[in-house]
Amino acid sequence: MYYVLLSGGSGKRLWPLSSDTRPKQYLKLVNKENNSMDSCSMLQRVWEQLEEAGMAKNTVITAGENQMELIHSQIKPKGIVVEPEARDTFPAVMLSCAFLHSNMGAGREDYVAFLPVDPYTEQKYFENIKQLEAIVKKTQANVGLLGVVPTYPATKYGYILPEEEEENYIWVKGFEEKPTEERAEGLIGQEALWNCGVFCVKIGDMLQKVSRYGVSENYDEMFREYHKLPKISFDYEVLQKTDKLVAVKFEGFWKDLGTWDAMAEQMNTDTKGNVILDENCMDTQVINELEIPVTVMGAKNMVVVASKEGILVADKNEAARVKEVTNAIAYTSKYEERRWGTLETLHESQNDGVSTLTRKIKIYSGMNSSYHFHQNRDEIWTILGGKGELILEGNKMLLEPGKAICIRKNQRHAIKAYSDFEYIEMHVGKSNGNEDINRITFNWDEIELVNIL
Repeated sequence: MYYVLLSGGSGKRLWPLSSDTRPKQYLKLVNKENNSMDSCSMLQRVWEQLEEAGMAKNTVITAGENQMELIHSQIKPKGIVVEPEARDTFPAVMLSCAFLHSNMGAGREDYVAFLPVDPYTEQKYFENIKQLEAIVKKTQANVGLLGVVPTYPATKYGYILPEEEEENYIWVKGFEEKPTEERAEGLIGQEALWNCGVFCVKIGDMLQKVSRYGVSENYDEMFREYHKLPKISFDYEVLQKTDKLVAVKFEGFWKDLGTWDAMAEQMNTDTKGNVILDENCMDTQVINELEIPVTVMGAKNMVVVASKEGILVADKNEAARVKEVTNAIAYTSKYEERRWGTLETLHESQNDGVSTLTRKIKIYSGMNSSYHFHQNRDEIWTILGGKGELILEGNKMLLEPGKAICIRKNQRHAIKAYSDFEYIEMHVGKSNGNEDINRITFNWDEIELVNIL
C-alpha cells in the first residue's frame, strides 16, 4: 500500500507564527515524544513515526510549490507531489493518485491511504492505518476510514456515525461535523468516532473520477489542467456521495494540533525565546521569536506569541478564533525558512519607481544557495559572520565578516557556507524579494562545471 501525507495549507489558526510561507506543520514547536525536551515540527515528528512503522519508503508528500524548500530542509521524502495552486483536498487527492500511477509505478488496483500531517499521536495509530487495505479488500468497500474512539465530547472534530459493527471494523452510516457539546455526548453514546481525516482508496477508482472534468489521468497533464478540477474537499465531493464505507477503530492518544490551546499542551516548556514568566502565571505559555524580551505577569490560561509577523495575546478558550479575527490582516511574510537556511526582512520601501529591500540571511554550514541571477535589481551584501565562498560569473572569492560586495543585475551567482554564514542583503531596482529569481541549478558541483566549460 502507498501513503500520502497531505501537507498543503497554511494553518493560520497558529498566527502569528504560521503564514503562507511558513505553514503550521513546519513550526518546530512539538515534542518529539512524551517528556522529551527536543522540539521538532509536526512534519518531522510524523515522518519519524512513519519511518518507525516501515511506511516512509512508500510515502509521498503533497504540498504547494511554495513549501518545497521547507520540506527539503526538514525531511528527505521519496517523492513530492507539487500542487500548482491551492484547490482543497479533492484535487490534491486526484493529483496524488496520478503521481503514484505515472511517476511511482503504482497500478490502478493498488491502494493508497491519505494522512493529514498534523496529528499528535502514538505509534499504534500508524499500525492501525496499515490494516485499512486488508479491511477494504475484505469488505469490498469503496473507502476505508480510520476513526478515533472519543475520550470526551469534543465540539471541534467531525464524527463518523456507525451503522453496524463487525469483528474489527464498522460499517459507516454517515458523518456529522462539529456538533454542540450536548450533541457530541449523544454521539459518543451511539459509539460514534472522531473523524481524524485518514482514508484509504483504490488508485484506479480515484483516477476515473477526473474524466468527468475533462482532465487527463497522467500526472504532468493533470498538473497543467489542475485548474479544471473543482475547488472542493474530498469529504464533500467523495465521502458524502459514496456508499459502502467502512472504518477501523483507533483507541489511543490522538490530538489535532490545529489551535494554540492544543499546541500549548504539547510544548515541552512554558516559554520559548527571550521570556520572563513570573511566578503568578498559571497554565500560560509564551513564545517569543523577537530579540527584545517579553515579560508576562499574573496571566491565567493564556497563550502569548510574539513574532515579526505580529503579536498574539489570547485566552486559550478563545484561541481557536485566531484565523477568524486576523483574516482581515494584509501583510507579507517577514520570515522564511529555506532548505539552505533562513531569511528575515528588515526593511522595505519604494520611492520614485525604485524598490529597496533589506534582509538578513543565514546559510547553514555546508549548505549553498541556488546558482541564479536577477534581471531587475542589483544586490549589495555586507558580511556579518561565518565564512563562505561566492561564485560570481565564474570567479570564486572567499567572503568573511567585514567584507562587502555588489552583485549587478544579470550576474550569475551562488554562495556556499563553510560555517554558519550571515549577511545583510540589500536589493535596489525595479523588483525585490522572490519575484525576480531566475534559478539555474541548486547543485554546487554543477555550478563549477558550468563555469569550467
